[in-house]
Amino acid sequence: MSEHNPQQTSTAERPIPPMTGDVLSFSLGREIENLKHEEEWDTHGRNSKTLVKHPDFRIVLTIMKRDMRLKEHRTAGRISVHALSGHIRIHISGQVHDLRAGQLVALDRSIPHEVEAMEDSAFLITIAWYEK
Repeated sequence: MSEHNPQQTSTAERPIPPMTGDVLSFSLGREIENLKHEEEWDTHGRNSKTLVKHPDFRIVLTIMKRDMRLKEHRTAGRISVHALSGHIRIHISGQVHDLRAGQLVALDRSIPHEVEAMEDSAFLITIAWYEK
């Protein structure tokens, strides 16, 4: 376990900014740096923050250290994964999709996938749910 840095916070201590509204604006570079100063980054090698949270739409910023994995999972909504920095590899139905900064992949709902960080990386996950 790493030494506690007084400037470092945990996810539980993070101030909660508005996640809904007519217009939301973010500095992704600053958000990434803030995530890297939280304990979660040092202790677990990954961290994330929900930036936008509506009943049918969500945007999550995630950072992962090299060699970290998000084990296979699926989402109820359609998703896109947009690499902001680094290099991530997404495993989908036996296929591998390499994403570097500026690349994006979109998946329909309920498709099992796994994410692997080939180097320290940041990416946005956008989730949209079908409204009946």
